[in-house]
Amino acid sequence: MNAARFVGRHPAKLSGVKRPSCSLHHLPLSSVVMKTSRLPIAVQQAVMRSLREKLAQANLKLERHYPEPRLVYQQRGTAAGTAWLQTYEIRLNPVLLMENVDAFVNEVVPHELAHLLVWKHFGRVAPHGKEWKWMMESVLGVPARRTHQFELQSVRRNTFTYRCKCQQHQLTVRRHNRIVRGEATYRCVHCGEPLIAE
Repeated sequence: MNAARFVGRHPAKLSGVKRPSCSLHHLPLSSVVMKTSRLPIAVQQAVMRSLREKLAQANLKLERHYPEPRLVYQQRGTAAGTAWLQTYEIRLNPVLLMENVDAFVNEVVPHELAHLLVWKHFGRVAPHGKEWKWMMESVLGVPARRTHQFELQSVRRNTFTYRCKCQQHQLTVRRHNRIVRGEATYRCVHCGEPLIAE
């Protein structure tokens, strides 16, 4: 199995990140809960139950009343999930979720929730720093792992095979299209020869 980061582009690394000016607990529950993406209701309920249990646990231990983040099932690529600080939401990858329901419920949801809680509790800090590790282990009671070990074949992008003098290369659709349109030429870092489509 391949290891991949839970978080692709982490919103906390963006410059000028500010806390949201509105509080989600003033919105009706239906607008806070989630957007669905043809997932079985039992899976959605398991994810929501995990989120609510871990949030209640954190609020009790931290003696706070942090609001429930919004759940969105629109994460793409190899990231299992991401925490969006600005919109106070958790985005989950529906393909990986369906293939790894238990791991999502027990690990991914708490992992992303921890990012949001750390941001609320400590402000802007390192995404997987000591505050996040403390939140995961001491508050949420979940091992602090930065990466997942899910099989990624179903979410991998199509690649195109190219060749140079010394080896074969797999290029993404984007790079392949740039070559086809004449916008780019790619060279092997080892032999320096241009890559040619097979």
